[in-house]
Amino acid sequence: MNVEDIKFKPLEAKDIEEYKPFYGLRDNKTCDSVPIESFIWKDYYQVQVAVVQKDGTDVGIIWQMCDEGKYYSAMPICATEHLKYCFELSVEYFNKILKVPYRISLADEEAVRELKLESDKRFKVKEQEELKDYLYDGDAMRSLAGKKLHKKKNHYNKFIKEYEGRYIYRELVCSDRDDVFRMLAKWRDDKGDEVEEHLDPEVMGVHEILKNCRALDITMGGVYVDDVLEAFTVGSYNKREDMAVIHIEKANANINGIYQFINKTFLCEEFPTAKLINREDDLGIEGLRRAKESYMPIGYARKYLVEQNL
Repeated sequence: MNVEDIKFKPLEAKDIEEYKPFYGLRDNKTCDSVPIESFIWKDYYQVQVAVVQKDGTDVGIIWQMCDEGKYYSAMPICATEHLKYCFELSVEYFNKILKVPYRISLADEEAVRELKLESDKRFKVKEQEELKDYLYDGDAMRSLAGKKLHKKKNHYNKFIKEYEGRYIYRELVCSDRDDVFRMLAKWRDDKGDEVEEHLDPEVMGVHEILKNCRALDITMGGVYVDDVLEAFTVGSYNKREDMAVIHIEKANANINGIYQFINKTFLCEEFPTAKLINREDDLGIEGLRRAKESYMPIGYARKYLVEQNL
């Protein structure tokens, strides 16, 4: 494929079905290993996608994004045997068409290793420590058993006891979007003005998910207390890694134990056998770091910044 023939277009829900076959073709434990993650942030980062061909056959997708006026990319989504080809084509596009150095943010560790980028003199590679994803044992997260998770189990039990007969968990569907919109608006208002900069783009992303949920391969769950939605979560599944990815989890912080309840129940009901649970990164935010570490991760999906030397 000639680099001049690459045609990028904005990421849209109607095209997700076309891109799905390229996912799960190689090892990748990051949250970016499933389609919904890029969709959540598509407007904020001006995400564009192009299908790459080799010998007339579609073999993967490559990315073009823009943040604060700077072009960058994500690691190509394709099979391992096509990774080098898709990567080099993407580099060439940035250099020849955009006329800028190639730059990848959030490159997964497996791809960096497969492409031998740390020994490639063309690139600088640096771990993005604060953006690593937290990985958990699925059985542990569903049971909350053992001394290490004893406090989580106590909070879970307190919620059940205090709200007995007043709560219900159920899977959410597209027609529940108005309930989610109302709960999300209240959650955002409660945060006030002094909040992390990622919150508003994230709220916008959730709105996009709900508006297009019939076209997206997602699973949603919610907890109603006194017939009012007080917590919801959005997840998806990486079959190759047998991994559930928790993209969004919001709850009324004034209800004791509801976060622990929806966390555990969502996994038990919607991902009852998933071996791994990916709860994404902490964005370098101390409160999020403490919360994610408190669930005792068994590992991390590390990510890297790759910058071309030009």
